[in-house]
Amino acid sequence: MMDPNRKSALWGALKLVGAVGLIALAGCRVEAQDATVPQAGSAAFAGHCFSPFMTAARAQEVLASPGVRVDFYDLDPFSRVEPSPVTGRAATPGTDRRCEVAFDGDHAELTTSAAVAGLEMEGIDNVAPVPDRYAHTDGTALLGARFLNPRRVAVVHVGTRSGPNGIETFLMVERMTPLEPVQ
Repeated sequence: MMDPNRKSALWGALKLVGAVGLIALAGCRVEAQDATVPQAGSAAFAGHCFSPFMTAARAQEVLASPGVRVDFYDLDPFSRVEPSPVTGRAATPGTDRRCEVAFDGDHAELTTSAAVAGLEMEGIDNVAPVPDRYAHTDGTALLGARFLNPRRVAVVHVGTRSGPNGIETFLMVERMTPLEPVQ
């Protein structure tokens, strides 16, 4: 027969090992969930932010998810919907639309690839000069402009910046107001 003190010590050790195992497992699960936030946010941006028919309601539906912050406005929609007002940061002068996602951490390489893939999926490949109001920042991974048509330019900015929880990665596309017609 086993000594009761030894049995109690054995159960205590097993409980401790079990508790440590559960904590480790929970930690791994949280890390795995956190690792999917950049992929989910980047994929949502690439798959939806270049669509001219995106609305604020649709942006919340397809872009927002746990850990992904969304900033969207469209003051001059292409479809027959009401304009989506500016609700996040102030509108960039000379733009009528912003579609942006951001999430915690530095994921610039992943997000740069996603932004380029989104442009390619939509066939947006005609390079335009970057307007003067845009500038590289310390965290810029990608800053470029593309013609959407002869009178419209989209500016894509991807990088890192200070966020609400430390460093965050952002992917943003803004549509410039129409250029004056070429005479």
